Parts: sequence; C-alpha cells; structure tokens
Amino acid sequence: MELHEVIGRRHMTRSFTARAPDGSLVGRLLTDALGSPTAGNAGGTAWLVLEGPAETAAYWEATTTKEWRASSARWAGLSRAPVIALSVTSPAIYVDRYGEDDKVSSGLGPPAGGGGAGAWAVPYWFGDAAFAVMTTLLAATDAGLGACFLGNFRGEEALLGALSVPPTWRLFGAVLLGYPDGADHRSASLDRKGPPIETRLHRGGW
Repeated sequence: MELHEVIGRRHMTRSFTARAPDGSLVGRLLTDALGSPTAGNAGGTAWLVLEGPAETAAYWEATTTKEWRASSARWAGLSRAPVIALSVTSPAIYVDRYGEDDKVSSGLGPPAGGGGAGAWAVPYWFGDAAFAVMTTLLAATDAGLGACFLGNFRGEEALLGALSVPPTWRLFGAVLLGYPDGADHRSASLDRKGPPIETRLHRGGW
C-alpha cells in the first residue's frame, strides 16, 4: 500500500481471532520499528514480545482486574490477541547518553554533572517509544494484521517484575497484534465530532 493509504486504513482492532501471525513477520515489524529515531541515537527503547495464551496471560493478569474481565464486552476479543508486544524504554539510558562528551553541555546527564531525569522538560524516552509504536501500528496495517495500542494505566511494576525486566526500564504500553475477527465493538469515541482541522493546523503563528 501507499503510505497515505496505510494511514487512512489504520485503526485500533479490539477483537481478534486466535490465529497467530507468522513469527518472522512479527519479528520483522518490531525490528523495523526499532529503526525509529531515538534522542542522541541512544537506542533506549525495546520490545518484549509475549506470544500465545501462556505468555500473554501475564499481561492481562497484571494490568486488568477480575471484575473488569467479567464485565467488559471487549474482554473476549482482546484476550484472543495471539501476540502482545510490550513497548519499554529506559530513562537511565537517555540520561547516561546525555552525560557523554558530545551531549554533556545540555545539562541533561547524570546528577554528577547534570540534572538527571528530572531536568528533561519533555521525557524523550516516552516520545521515542511512541515513535516505535506508531511505526508498528502502520506496519501492521500494511502487512494485513490488526493492531491495538493499550496504554500503561495499572500493573506496571507487577508486570515487569513477573517478566524479569531490569528496574531501570519503564513500560510505555502494549501493542496487540493478530488477525481481526470482524466482531469489534464500535468505539463510542468515533461518534464524537472533533475540532476542525483549521483549528489544529497553524502557519506562521497561532
């Protein structure tokens, strides 16, 4: 597909079949996504891939409640996603990178010579993780897969601990990957009329 077609077709899939995509395809999508930009070429983003019910159960157990799973109309469709790719990022890698000779003048390096993570007005580690997630969502559409992004709302510590992720890494969110089953529950947000483009695109000043 042409890029503009991929952008137009991309949407969040929230109901999947149990059919697993080829492992090499998933690997290619996520490897390509790791080519997304990172500040200072720090490379402080990564993926942790969970495949199949035995592995994906760890995600759902840590991030959802029994009450939600029992009451949500979307739970069945979401839970069938055969692949959950966790987007993780390390603030420490960025801080250390900005303490190196070519970046130290920024004042964003380790506290010994800079302000540490708290000195970053915008935490680039989350922005870079978002770049990788968006690349994955678009690439999944191009490959004929369904994909959905779920943000980090609860259970981060329990999830990363259960998966033995080093404590210097943070969870940005999860990308569910698989094949749509066509039974998605339509989001009520689609009925919301957003502001016109003219109020969001400004040239030369606000």
